[in-house]
Amino acid sequence: MPLKVAIVGRPNVGKSTLFNRLAGQRLAIVDDQPGVTRDRRETPAELAGMKLLLIDTPGFEDVHDTSLEARMRQQTEQAIKEADVSLFIVDARSGVTPLDERFAELLRRADKPVVLAANKCEGRQAEEGLMEAFALGFGEPVALSAEHGEGLAELFSAIVREVPEAKDQEEEIVEREAPFDPDAEELPPPPKTARLIVVGRPNAGKSTLINQLLQSDRLLTGPEAGITRDSIEVAWEYEGRTIKLVDTAGLRKRAKVHESLEKMSTSDTIRSIRFADIVALVMDARDAFEKQDLQIADLCVREGRGLVMVISKWDLVENPDQYAKQLREKADRLLPNAKGAPVVFLSGLTGKRIDRMMPAVMQTFDDWNARVKTKDLNDWLRHVVERHPPPSVHGKPIKPKYMSQIKTRPPTFVLMANRGENMPEAYKRYLVNGLREAFDLKGVPIRLYVRQGKNPYADKG
Repeated sequence: MPLKVAIVGRPNVGKSTLFNRLAGQRLAIVDDQPGVTRDRRETPAELAGMKLLLIDTPGFEDVHDTSLEARMRQQTEQAIKEADVSLFIVDARSGVTPLDERFAELLRRADKPVVLAANKCEGRQAEEGLMEAFALGFGEPVALSAEHGEGLAELFSAIVREVPEAKDQEEEIVEREAPFDPDAEELPPPPKTARLIVVGRPNAGKSTLINQLLQSDRLLTGPEAGITRDSIEVAWEYEGRTIKLVDTAGLRKRAKVHESLEKMSTSDTIRSIRFADIVALVMDARDAFEKQDLQIADLCVREGRGLVMVISKWDLVENPDQYAKQLREKADRLLPNAKGAPVVFLSGLTGKRIDRMMPAVMQTFDDWNARVKTKDLNDWLRHVVERHPPPSVHGKPIKPKYMSQIKTRPPTFVLMANRGENMPEAYKRYLVNGLREAFDLKGVPIRLYVRQGKNPYADKG
């Protein structure tokens, strides 16, 4: 198992910068203003060959009330409890502050290994703060510059001193997609790992829903809109399959997004959608299918992601049966490009009907990975063409020849036809809808490419 390392410290000391540096990519949002990170975030990483599981944490605030800052503190305390070692970061340019000292007391009470690191050590300005860090009582601090990648070798040595067994870590086993062969006698089962992204407008109940699925307060929630800023991934087991649940920042209309921090959060959410398998679009039951919801759904379909529509806060709805019928009709009317996508009604807060969500997600995931044998495709193609042949263009008929599936995730097909470049879009939609019905591929995007065979006489005079 990789070594679990919690990166902790007061706000704005460079925890997320170090997190990104060790992860080797920009995962956590970084900004000059303090308190950007609110949830704890995990990612695999490697330091000099040592396997790590990094936990980025909110900046420590010495608050114990019901405020957002107090809830952020609880996230940090939980990370310390779960970690094998805490990487305590102080700002060498600012020196040791009273908040650093109170945090040191908290770490001593936790009775877990601690590695002290003084960040922002580039330049002479940091020398005094580095010396001050000795007074915190965790031995010699590691001089770091997370932004410039300096001091990482010393950090490795310090971690090994605190946790000697961390040197020997097993390689992570990565599930690989089976080679694509739609003509195989036995089609392989769908992958056992699914990446589920939860998206929606601010305050739609995304984090509350994930906490209900996990049966824990893993993510920060509250009445304030826009609490989540980073896309937070949590690994979860569901019926023998690994689900990578990703909570995201709420997406508002572009015209309302002005602050640079919110722009970064929005970009992070859109990036998460592009790397998703299935997207759960969470909408507040009281104003579902607003324009912004439709735009998010359209983005998911254009990116080729499987879509499940989740109507949250169902406990607040009167006449639920009648209202559910209205919303389903609304979904079919307003989202024709997501026809057949499941609509689930639930309450993340109370857990009412929560058991209906994951079966819909996993069915969509299986459909997204579906493989159709070439023989079955062409039997179906002959049938639909006989029943409804493509229209003639400029007096010349279009003759479909054969069809084959070329990839999954989402299901993608190629149709060979003479004069294929002239095939009307309406007939392509007819074929896609027929594929969806015939092979039970509801709720996932289907891509169909029409290709024309090369004319052997085209170059002959």
